[in-house]
Amino acid sequence: MKSQEKLVEGVLLLLALSAIASLALITIFIFLEGFPLILHTGLQKFILSSHWAPTRGHFGILAMIISSILVTLGAMVLGVPFGLACAIILAEFSPPRLTRILKPTLELLAGIPSVVYGFLGVIWLVPLIRTYLGGPGLSLLTGAIILGIMVLPTVISISIDALTAVPDMYRQGSIALGATHWQTVQRVVLPAARSGIITAIILGMGRAIGETMAVIMVAGNALQIPRSLLDPVRTLTSNIALELGYAAGRHREALFATGIVLFVMIMILNLTATFLARRR
Repeated sequence: MKSQEKLVEGVLLLLALSAIASLALITIFIFLEGFPLILHTGLQKFILSSHWAPTRGHFGILAMIISSILVTLGAMVLGVPFGLACAIILAEFSPPRLTRILKPTLELLAGIPSVVYGFLGVIWLVPLIRTYLGGPGLSLLTGAIILGIMVLPTVISISIDALTAVPDMYRQGSIALGATHWQTVQRVVLPAARSGIITAIILGMGRAIGETMAVIMVAGNALQIPRSLLDPVRTLTSNIALELGYAAGRHREALFATGIVLFVMIMILNLTATFLARRR
């Protein structure tokens, strides 16, 4: 019996180590491919220049960094209020049976391929924005709306878990002191679940900033710093996906260097979420 347990333990340990090794190899490969370009160009020039013309030796990604940040922030501005409101309704006000049905249903939205969201955005959202707001329709605003919808499952699911983890004695004590149900949620439950909700928001940001296909389809992919919500933009992920197929030499290295920047941004978000979850 003990030998079987040791065998199972060894297999599980091997699988865990293989996953860690795969992640380490991917990280090493990205840095080996992209870091020489950063050294050749200079980190400051690479990040702070917006002149991207790789065939002419110009590798500035500032416009794409700003576009990625703006699209992600726009997605969170649109997605977080709706996601948090939905989580509060399901965790605090809905019947438990309804919550058990709706929560897995909402989580299924995370399994829908991003190309489907992009297709729906091109068919429905782009013409609406072009008709009623102006511009080409393929814009920063369109990308933010699509990503705001895509981050909803992450924000809702983790926020519900954070709210339901608050002990019932908090609610009972607040109601016993004369507070209404909404006052209890607003002044007791939400502050107690704050770190979990912030974790949900940060993980949603990680999902948004790393999204590729949907953004390629609806954002316009223009190499410029946007001055309006209706301007087309190109994000870091879009640039990698669009140009890696034909890139070579320094151009290819520049795309891997872009991947390094994106990798660092997402790692910062994930480490922040992990820190907040442990603090909770």
